[in-house]
Formats: sequence, C-alpha cells, structure tokens
Amino acid sequence: MTTSRAKSLRKSMTDAERRLWYRLRAHRLANIKFKRQAVIGRHVVDFVCFERSLVIEVDGGQHDGQASDLTRDRWLTNEGFRVMRFWNNEVLNNTDAVLSRILEAMADPAYPSPGTPLRGAPPSPTRGEGNNRRSKIGTHNLIPQAYKSHTS
Repeated sequence: MTTSRAKSLRKSMTDAERRLWYRLRAHRLANIKFKRQAVIGRHVVDFVCFERSLVIEVDGGQHDGQASDLTRDRWLTNEGFRVMRFWNNEVLNNTDAVLSRILEAMADPAYPSPGTPLRGAPPSPTRGEGNNRRSKIGTHNLIPQAYKSHTS
C-alpha cells in the first residue's frame, strides 16, 4: 500500500514540492542524488538523499504541530536520518535560502558523506551478498552426477 501511495503522491505534488524538486532532481544541487516521495519503512517522505541520510519535508498548514509528524520524525531519526522541515511558503518565496540550509546541513561534520571507497577495497558484489547459489557451493558441484560418472 505504501508504494502505491508514494506513486500517487508523486503525481499530485504541491507547488512548493514541485519547485523544490526542480532544484533537487538530476543531481542539480551539489551533484547530490535525491529521490522524491520515497518509502522509508512505513512512511513516505517528500524528499530523501539516502547517501547523506537526509529527509526533507515540505509542509502546509495542516502539519502545524501534529503529533503524527513528531512521531514520524522521531522514528526516522532513530533509523539514522536527519529530518529537515520547511513550510510551503518558505520554499515558494525563498527557495535559494531553503537550498542554502540544505547544503549547510549536508556540510555538517557530524554527518559526513560516506565518500569514495578506500583504495584497494574489494568491489561490491554484482549479484547481492551471498544470495546466489553458486557463490555458496562453487560451480563444480553444479555438474550433474550422471555426467560426472561418464567423464571420469
């Protein structure tokens, strides 16, 4: 249900969300990747940068001090995300200042970027981490027993 809700929200973004998305999408802000209306746990967040663990919410008047927003922010924080909230009118009337605050948050040394892998580090697995049958047993065990007896 959450994935279909996220898709629905992507199609019906507010003017403020649309404006901010235009500035965040396609690595336009400091070459950082953001996703919109992304699912995290059972929540759909307006924007997220998974690389920097940053969630950005753009709120209208309906969000003024709602307990559900506080609970959600607490859950996201416990999962390792920073949550920034901006009012619709902030995004619409002062987009550059909002973007500056986002960049400042990303530059915070308390939340460093994961950076590039260390030199000599092994590459990431191409097929997941051990979910592939061949990676567990080796290819020699995949040869049918009947074939082995004929070739030995």
